[in-house]
Amino acid sequence: MPNQKSSGLAAVMSFFIMGLGQIYNGQIAKGLGLIVAEVVLWTLTVFTLGIASLILLPLWIWNIYDAYKTAEAINAGTGSTE
Repeated sequence: MPNQKSSGLAAVMSFFIMGLGQIYNGQIAKGLGLIVAEVVLWTLTVFTLGIASLILLPLWIWNIYDAYKTAEAINAGTGSTE
């Protein structure tokens, strides 16, 4: 199938840069939103002495999981890139 996605690659991409796995999966708006959120949260983390990291860490973990599961759903034919 030409639209197959590597779930492992999607997860690794999201591990290094939030949203990159979503962009790889074709979810451009979601991926760009996560990239913006990461930049904002890292900036707030610096200025709030780490308080914003209470949001950043769970969002980062969810981002990796979402990229993986979305790629799996795409491969199974049950997922959408919209």
